[in-house]
Amino acid sequence: MSGRYEIRFSGAGGQGLILAGVIMAEAASIYDGKQAVQSQSYGPEARGGASKSEVIISDGPVDYPKATQCDALLALTQEACDKYSADLKEGGVLLVDSDLVTKLPPGNYQTTAFNIINTAKNDVGREIVANIVALGAMVALTGVVSKEAAEKAVLSRVPEAFVELNRKAFQMGFEKALAAKK
Repeated sequence: MSGRYEIRFSGAGGQGLILAGVIMAEAASIYDGKQAVQSQSYGPEARGGASKSEVIISDGPVDYPKATQCDALLALTQEACDKYSADLKEGGVLLVDSDLVTKLPPGNYQTTAFNIINTAKNDVGREIVANIVALGAMVALTGVVSKEAAEKAVLSRVPEAFVELNRKAFQMGFEKALAAKK
């Protein structure tokens, strides 16, 4: 990686996207030895309103903590995709939940779509880990942090009773993204 890499996790409040951004930043800074900064924004609603988490990863100091030209965008809702896709760079990575984002934005993106929330619910067994499924997918598609660093960051954040659930969610997202990549 050279320079600055901007990632935006977006969807609805309550989907755990802010935590996903925090974990991505921790993977980069604590486990991969890179510079990282994470910021967040969400609507006034506790759940259901627009939500985004941005992570800037760099080999050197991060001079501005907000994403302006995203290298990668996760959109878990159609509203998030419509609202934030304009900031995605030409040739950037676009990851969407195929059940909830049915209208893709025009543009030259590396689009990957699979049913992220459904994967968490049915394949992993708990919908609450959809953010970790999405995180695993973003790690696979971007390569901006190592898989090992991201998995360590995920597992450092969860209680012992949920380690295997989150490990499975991360791995499932990682594998499904690679399989769905176009």
